[in-house]
Amino acid sequence: MSSEFEISRSITIGQYVPTGSFIHRLDPRIKLLVFVILVVAIAFNTSYFGNAIGLVLSLYLFWASKIPISYGLSGVKPAIPFIVILAVLQLLFQGQLFSDGRVYVDYGFVLITSESIRLVVVSAVRFIEIIFLSSVLTLSTSTTELTHSIQSLLSPLKKIKFPVHEISLITTIAIRFVPTFAIEMEKMMKAQASRGADFGTGGWWRIVQRTKEMFPIIIPLFNIALSRAEDLILAMESRCYTPGGERSSYSVYKAIAKDYLVLLVGLFFSLLLLFYPFPF
Repeated sequence: MSSEFEISRSITIGQYVPTGSFIHRLDPRIKLLVFVILVVAIAFNTSYFGNAIGLVLSLYLFWASKIPISYGLSGVKPAIPFIVILAVLQLLFQGQLFSDGRVYVDYGFVLITSESIRLVVVSAVRFIEIIFLSSVLTLSTSTTELTHSIQSLLSPLKKIKFPVHEISLITTIAIRFVPTFAIEMEKMMKAQASRGADFGTGGWWRIVQRTKEMFPIIIPLFNIALSRAEDLILAMESRCYTPGGERSSYSVYKAIAKDYLVLLVGLFFSLLLLFYPFPF
């Protein structure tokens, strides 16, 4: 029951854990670029073996960043209901699109084949891999570093009048507020439970019941989000923030040999996942 109120411990995206590891000391632009190419490679890989390699690589990055793997696994827990729902829907309604392979069930509109099972398994593992990679990126990179790295990588788009700074600022604010809203939600759940509200009496598979339990939280959470947004706007205006204005940067990043080596390794794994013909 008490674990139902520890939401902030299950949110690994948007929190920074300074362990001083090799991953933490990398150029944030290189980390972000490697993250993007690995996510793209994982998204297009449909083999069991390829996704197993991606999962092992994700776990290795947790170990290399000196962040407990158990902490990364806690970030997967909130996503389990969505993964289960997605798996069931794919298994029941995507079979007609993947009719190749051995047929296990053919009853009415339900067609379950070896290829549709592959889709379900690969999609679930792919979801977990992306959560792991996102967690490693944000746990090893501060919000300021993410802002500067996104702005630096997108800077060539300024030539076509693309709002690079605004997009990078919005992205990092969204990532930063994920753990903040988790803490606020945790506080509201504890406050309502102290007044007799019922939370966490059903298992995670009782999705309808758990959704009903969250209804009293949704509107107050939206109110807090709007209040936080207004406070942020006032703070930015008080500091004379002007969208589209020219700005200098206090932090100047310079990639060194080890950063380029990590980029080459990440590119190698991405090409391996994309183009190597895995046997299964």
